[in-house]
Amino acid sequence: MTNTQNIWVPALNECGVLIAGGTSGVGLATAEQFAAAGVRGIGLVGRNAERGEKARCAVAERYPGVRVVFIQADANRADEAVRAVAEATAQLGSVDVLVNATVGPFGPMLFHETPIEDIPSIVTQQLMGPLIMSRAVMPGMREKRGGVIISISSDAGKVATPGESVIGAAMAGINMFSKGLAMEAKRTGIRVNAITPSLIEGTLTYDRIRADPFSWKIFERAAAQAHLGVVQPDDLASLIVFLASPQGARITGQVISVNGGISAA
Repeated sequence: MTNTQNIWVPALNECGVLIAGGTSGVGLATAEQFAAAGVRGIGLVGRNAERGEKARCAVAERYPGVRVVFIQADANRADEAVRAVAEATAQLGSVDVLVNATVGPFGPMLFHETPIEDIPSIVTQQLMGPLIMSRAVMPGMREKRGGVIISISSDAGKVATPGESVIGAAMAGINMFSKGLAMEAKRTGIRVNAITPSLIEGTLTYDRIRADPFSWKIFERAAAQAHLGVVQPDDLASLIVFLASPQGARITGQVISVNGGISAA
């Protein structure tokens, strides 16, 4: 642990990590990399109990020295987010790192074809989780004068893409929220960053996009520009662990693209 001007920067082996959306895809890969780095404990938050317990067992069996718990909750609901943080704090001792890796079930769709009644759900299920979960962990982090919040957003919040008008608006919200919170929270030692991929293989979202001809046409074009390779969950997980570590102690308020060269957003 380092302490600069009464700000707490813990080593990873001192940290309790909470991952909203941690039962599959990027969230699960991140849990595995945090476990490999030797964190004190990991909480996986998700709505599906069967998938959550399967994920918990997979990480715990591979890294028996790390306490891994599953907490069934909907990160988009304030009451459940508060409960999830309270349970994680009770079981892990503290929540020092929050990773918001939740995703909504909606894929690209032209705005004029989007059912008007779906628009509130698209925005809510993409945007609300990171805001609500971040608010829920703030009291504990402020009390310790240190902590890390990292949210997974998308390059759709930076680069205008046909079919992603609503999703892009929600992702841009996550990006600006992360920047704004970083400026507010730096005085209490809390670092806040966002990571924006374009296309991630090996995720439920990727499988859903492949099944839809319109979505897949857009992402095939994007993938052709990823001359460094289409991003994998582990690529994002490695960056998340770095940002949460003492090596990332001076980095806050950043929105970092990881996209294999699709764009220079």
